[in-house]
Amino acid sequence: MNLHLVISVMISFLISVLAGPAMIPFLRKLKIGQTQREDGPSTHLKKSGTPTMGGIIFLSAILITSLFYIKDYPNIIPVVFLTIGFGVIGFVDDYIKVVKKQSMGLRPSQKMLGQFVVTGIFAFYLVRFTEVSLAMKIPFFSDKVIDLGIFNIPFLFLVVIATVNGTNFTDGLDGLAGSVTTAVAAFFFVASASMQAGLEPVAGAVAGALMGFLMYNVFPAKVFMGDTGSLALGGFVAGIAYMMQMPIFILLIGIIYTVEVLSVFLQVSYFKATKGKRIFKMAPIHHHFELCGWSETRIVAVFTTVTILAGLVGLLAL
Repeated sequence: MNLHLVISVMISFLISVLAGPAMIPFLRKLKIGQTQREDGPSTHLKKSGTPTMGGIIFLSAILITSLFYIKDYPNIIPVVFLTIGFGVIGFVDDYIKVVKKQSMGLRPSQKMLGQFVVTGIFAFYLVRFTEVSLAMKIPFFSDKVIDLGIFNIPFLFLVVIATVNGTNFTDGLDGLAGSVTTAVAAFFFVASASMQAGLEPVAGAVAGALMGFLMYNVFPAKVFMGDTGSLALGGFVAGIAYMMQMPIFILLIGIIYTVEVLSVFLQVSYFKATKGKRIFKMAPIHHHFELCGWSETRIVAVFTTVTILAGLVGLLAL
């Protein structure tokens, strides 16, 4: 592995760490604060007013670092686009909610339209300007792939949008989404190096930027990433997985995202079917563990450890 690829982690980390002290007071001055759900855990109410939209910090680090590598590693272009594209959607949503004081933010139809447009551009670039196949590698069967033919593109839309929203659901505790996605980015960094996929710079940039951001985002958080950050991270995970023909691996290495989405789906479905009964004390599932008495730091530690172990299994599955 070339040393200059490891440097991408260091550059991004430094940018993120240095940007924090400048950006956090700025967000606080603009009164860009988080409003907590009234139906959420009561312990979260004291977090109201904590600056949000902090995803700008690590997104800036990812973009700046990636620009140093784009010329020699053109495969990172669609991944960076999907990351920034979803970050922009999240930024607009956050801006409407916390600056314009419109609690709903973007309407669901507007948010979905934005996600479809960004995903569509990514799919077009993937098919038209890269040699990456939409056939998907199967974990533990490295010599076999699944090719859905005419359903490859619809499946791509499903994977990207599901991953993005799964990452968004995971962003509910101090440092949770950042810690989990750092582990996921580390997996892709190692996997890309072993497969010579040429995606190490963006994976390293994401890992480094998130480690820097976590200096301010771990409990008790001084800043939240907001949808600006969580949607962007989902875009990164989906984008790099597709560039490596590994979308199926998201179910494994992104097991926390998967569980978070399933917990919400099951909770809502069961609630409607039973007219008011619940499976979990609260969804997404990290809130269930909170209400069971787990501390935020314990949940983050356990979920991150699970992700690291899943990543190790993922490396064995290559």
